[in-house]
Amino acid sequence: MLTLRSLFGLALLTALLAGPAGAQTVAGSARIIDGDTVEVEGVTVRLYGIDAPEMSQSCTREGRAWACGAWARDVLAELARGGLRCKGREQDRYGRLVATCTGAGGDVAAQMVAQGAAFAYRQYSLDYVDAEKRAAVAGIGLWEGEVERPDAFRAAGRAPAQAVPGDCAIKGNISSRGRIYHVPGSRSWADTRIDTGAGERWFCTEAEAQAAGWRRAGG
Repeated sequence: MLTLRSLFGLALLTALLAGPAGAQTVAGSARIIDGDTVEVEGVTVRLYGIDAPEMSQSCTREGRAWACGAWARDVLAELARGGLRCKGREQDRYGRLVATCTGAGGDVAAQMVAQGAAFAYRQYSLDYVDAEKRAAVAGIGLWEGEVERPDAFRAAGRAPAQAVPGDCAIKGNISSRGRIYHVPGSRSWADTRIDTGAGERWFCTEAEAQAAGWRRAGG
């Protein structure tokens, strides 16, 4: 007959054998959710150390908007063809397994960054910073045009609209492509937030912005 003490010991042994929730490893075919999230064997996996554009996010390339979030997802789908093996590190606050995943070509997170399809997520890891720098210098993938980092895009979506100072509604922001200004009604104007402490500024006219050395977004 099992006693309370023996039941407790059995439960403890089971927990020890199971290990930490984040230490699990899953392998199999992958269902792609977005550019940095997959589902393997029913487990939702967030790729460790990278951040890809949100599915609702768009970028600018050759002066035109393009669905970079959907493109990043498609790149990951190609890399995950044939299946993934994901070694967990931890669980995030959403219950996802944060893991390093390998496919036929190796570390898929590293390949995503190398192809310019994702950013190194410096807040959590510096593992892919060098790969990001190489992609940026080569001007490939997301680095071909203008793109807002996904964490900034998400923050802008949660934040209230930024107050416009008087009649000066042209937003001059500093991006990976240099000093860019956005006019009201343009694709990126609403999502762009001006940080004057970082050297960004507001302009009253396009002529004023151009005279200061800024160029129109997409131009």
